[in-house]
Amino acid sequence: MTFATKASLYLLIDFFLIHTFGLALRWYISGHAPWSDGYESMVYISWATVLAGFIFSKRSSMTLASTAILAGLILFVAHLNWMNPQVTNLVPVLNSYWLSIHVSMITASYGFLGLGALLGFITIILFIIKTESNQFQISNSIKELNAINEMSLMVGLVLLSVGNFLGGVWANESWGRYWGWDPKETWAAVTILIYAVVLHLRFIPRLNDRFIFNVASTWAYSTVLMTYFGVNYYLS
Repeated sequence: MTFATKASLYLLIDFFLIHTFGLALRWYISGHAPWSDGYESMVYISWATVLAGFIFSKRSSMTLASTAILAGLILFVAHLNWMNPQVTNLVPVLNSYWLSIHVSMITASYGFLGLGALLGFITIILFIIKTESNQFQISNSIKELNAINEMSLMVGLVLLSVGNFLGGVWANESWGRYWGWDPKETWAAVTILIYAVVLHLRFIPRLNDRFIFNVASTWAYSTVLMTYFGVNYYLS
């Protein structure tokens, strides 16, 4: 590990600790979990993204660099003018124990799925620049990133599925029904099904290809964006 890599790693660790302290401080000040509105959930997703990078960083330093870039982009979006950072009180329907667990797992899954999408994009670029002279090195990098991508998607899908079931428990507590086929619930189910298909492509002989898997993992994140942004701002 070079000096620049070590310095970047320690700097990222420091920023992550500051980020964690900020989330804890906001939790203390507001009196509720810091992922209850658009701004808070974006900040929490960026935190989960870096956490995913740390989990898989032992296998590849490129993974940690990718998560740092993605987390920075997410924080940039969180601090746009249309995101309100003000600490406010929760409406009664949101003041629920089950909601806190449900949202924490759903939004954390977005970090792992986002890492998969970014790694998929990087792998596609590696496929494009691969030549006969660099084939050995690039092929090893593709194999490494592909394995990390698959593990990240597995963790993200588990978190997303469990979080969705817990959302049904919260819905029953709040409205007396587990499932209502509203746009948010429907797109959450679509996202789960899409990622389930992506992770099972390797069981289909004609689709058991690293390039196809990485294209699919990159494209699949559009369903997350639709669930998070599209439903909230276009279908509401």
